[in-house]
Amino acid sequence: MKIVKTVAELSGQLASYRKENRKIGFVPTMGALHQGHLSLVKEAASQADVVVASVFVNPNQFNNADDLKRYPRDLSKDAAMLEAVKCELLFAPDVNEVYPEEDKRVFDFGSLETVMEGKYRPGHFNGVAQVVSRLFDMVKPDKAFFGLKDFQQLAVIQNLVQQLNLKVEIVPCAIIREDDGLAMSSRNALLTEEQRKNAPEIARTLFDSCNFVPELTIEALKKKVHDEINKSSELEVEYFEIVDGYTLQAVDNWTDSNYIVGCIAVFANKIRLIDNVTYKNKDHEY
Repeated sequence: MKIVKTVAELSGQLASYRKENRKIGFVPTMGALHQGHLSLVKEAASQADVVVASVFVNPNQFNNADDLKRYPRDLSKDAAMLEAVKCELLFAPDVNEVYPEEDKRVFDFGSLETVMEGKYRPGHFNGVAQVVSRLFDMVKPDKAFFGLKDFQQLAVIQNLVQQLNLKVEIVPCAIIREDDGLAMSSRNALLTEEQRKNAPEIARTLFDSCNFVPELTIEALKKKVHDEINKSSELEVEYFEIVDGYTLQAVDNWTDSNYIVGCIAVFANKIRLIDNVTYKNKDHEY
């Protein structure tokens, strides 16, 4: 695997791939890699001729400076993990390489960005859009792979591609979980032993809630999930919303949409964990 740190090096290597008519699959990450990230690389390898990954902790998508400081970083470990799953090129730029000048672009994602993550992390998705659009411009991939754990982010990126008329296919990939159900996340490494012991309660409660659909009303199910998770002294729900999977707007009744998803954010002290569960879609109802 080659590691490049500048746009010039990246462009030169990508040009050689394109001369060979190789389709490029791209996996953008912020590092601190785990099996969830590696599953994206494996999926990219199955759908493209060459896999490019990036490791870049994007300061523009952190609205909390302490969260940015806490974010785990270990490039050498990340590189070894990527090489083991046949990633061919790792782009690991510094901030000045990605933002040689301040990025002042402001994107408008309408109602997609005013709820859930957008409501509680103002400016977050604008930062995501800035970096993803810049990385897409640098890599110009044929396909890009994103995990469904970041459900709202995926919707925003799909909208971004439409807005900018980018020639890249966005491929959603399944959530990868630990054996106890906890959704894999780089932030899991920051949990204390006691927090880690309690964190699987998030997924357990979400999965269990599926058994009460459609018997319970939307509001009753939201309260049940809140109360169950908040029983743990280590966990506190920031939000739990049941939404239309296309528009991300809250639904009032189970018949309001043919695609309904429950999205949650939970604090384990200062560590913020997100997850989601699909209650209803065209392939699976309740």
